[in-house]
Amino acid sequence: MSIDKAYNVWAKQYDTNKNRTRDLDQKSTIETLSRFPFSNVLELGCGTGKNTAWLIKKADSIVGFDFSEEMLKVAKSKVQSDHVRFQQADLNNDWEIDNNAVDLITSSLTLEHIKNLDHIFHQASKKLIDNGYFFISELHPFKQYVGTKARYETEEGIQELEVYIHHISEFITNAESYGFKMVELKEWFDGETENEIPRLVSFVFIKTPTS
Repeated sequence: MSIDKAYNVWAKQYDTNKNRTRDLDQKSTIETLSRFPFSNVLELGCGTGKNTAWLIKKADSIVGFDFSEEMLKVAKSKVQSDHVRFQQADLNNDWEIDNNAVDLITSSLTLEHIKNLDHIFHQASKKLIDNGYFFISELHPFKQYVGTKARYETEEGIQELEVYIHHISEFITNAESYGFKMVELKEWFDGETENEIPRLVSFVFIKTPTS
């Protein structure tokens, strides 16, 4: 099943089913971005608007991209603001937003569905202003190494989504190649056992000014 179709099915239960990855991502987003200034935001993989609702409390405007039409329907019903625009988009294509248009790009639990990180960082470098931030929160590759992937329950059983593994070094190397400097890298844990594998990894990159 394609990613957009899978998330269309998942949309009805995404906000209500038990999902520790979703909940920890929201925690990582709020705790991290509370410490950074921003006003105009591009949200990659906005989904049902779970993070949009918090972001708009700080931002002047948000554009939310997502693969899934059904996810966006939920987001539009939940986040009703003249300062938020939701748009169906395939991030593998060029992003339909002006260059140098935003001072923050966020990507939450999205890049595991993208094969080519080079394209993502290339587009991000074009859309961000100088000294703008790129925040990424993803399932930790350590989790992926042991078989964890995006999944949800259906009447027919567990539906697993096809995903790509991106090593931490891959994020950093791609970022550096497009003029980003890493400000922060943090691993996020469930906190259930002493020696557990981290569930999420988050990055904050800043776009360095070009000379």
